[in-house]
Amino acid sequence: MNLNKLILKYLLLCEIQNNLDQKTLKAYRTDLEQFRKFMIDKNDFNSKENISEYICELKFKNYAIKTIKRKIASLKAFFSYLNNEDIIEYNPFQKIKIKIKEPFILPKIIPIRELSILFKYIYQEIQLCDNVSYRYKELIRDKALLELLIGTGMRISEACKLKKENIVYSRNVIKINGKGAKERIIPICYPSLIDSLRLYSETFSEELIKSDYFFINKRKNRLSSQSVRNMIKKYCLLTNIDLHITPHMFRHTFATMLLDQDVDTRHIQVLLGHSNIITTQIYTHVTSNKKDEIMKYKNPLSKININKG
Repeated sequence: MNLNKLILKYLLLCEIQNNLDQKTLKAYRTDLEQFRKFMIDKNDFNSKENISEYICELKFKNYAIKTIKRKIASLKAFFSYLNNEDIIEYNPFQKIKIKIKEPFILPKIIPIRELSILFKYIYQEIQLCDNVSYRYKELIRDKALLELLIGTGMRISEACKLKKENIVYSRNVIKINGKGAKERIIPICYPSLIDSLRLYSETFSEELIKSDYFFINKRKNRLSSQSVRNMIKKYCLLTNIDLHITPHMFRHTFATMLLDQDVDTRHIQVLLGHSNIITTQIYTHVTSNKKDEIMKYKNPLSKININKG
C-alpha cells in the first residue's frame, strides 16, 4: 500500500465529503505528512510497534501537549477511515494505549479595570473624531464588535463569520453558527449592545449592501480574526494597558463574570455553545474570590445562634 496516495485520497474525502474547513485540513495534512516521513524506512506503517514508536517520538520532541494530542487524533481519524474502507484489516489503535496528561491551565480573563480603560478610550475617540472620516466608522465598528464579544461570549471566529441576516432586531437575538455547524440563538437584550450594533449597521449601510457578512474591513471584505487581534493590540498600546489581551479572553471573561454572579453553569454552557458541561466547568476554578465571599457572608454558621460564652 502506498501511504502517500492513501493520505491524499483521505484528505480529498475530508475536503469534499466531510466539508472540513481549510484550517482543519491544513492541520491534518501537516500531521499525516509528518507520520508518512517517519514511516519511510519502516516496512509496515500499520503495525502497532511502528505507530507506538512514532507516538514516543512525538512525546520526546518539544511539542506542546495539545499539539501531540492533535497529531494523534489526526492519525486516529486516518486509521479509522482505512479500517472502515477495508483498506486495512484491523485498526492498530484499538490495541494501543495512549496516556498523555494535559496540564491544567486556568483560562485568562481581562480585569474590569482594563476593560473599562479600553472602552472608555474608544467612546472618547468617537466623540472627538470627525463623523465623516473612516476612522470614525472604524471606531464604531470596533466598539460594536468588542461589546458583542464581551456581551455574548461569542468565539472570535463566530463573530467574524456572522452573517447580516443572523442578527434579528425584531426579536433581539443573534443566530450563531458554532463549531461543528451547531446553531445556537443568543438573546441580545442589553440596550447599549443593541444600540451599538444598530449604529454600526447604519454607519456601514452602503458597504454592507455588497457583503453577506456583518463585520467588514475597509476593502468591504469579511473582517478576519487576525485583524481583530491586531486591533485589540493597537488599543492596548494606545491606552498603555500592560496586558496581552486576545479575542478569546473576552469569552473567558464573559463566562467567569456570569459565574461570579451565580449564573448556573448549565446556562453558561448553552450560551457558550459547549457540547460538554465539563468544558464549561473549567471556569469554576477561577472564581476563588466568589468562593471566599460565599463562605464569609453566606455560610450556614451565620444563620446559627452559637453561644460563644
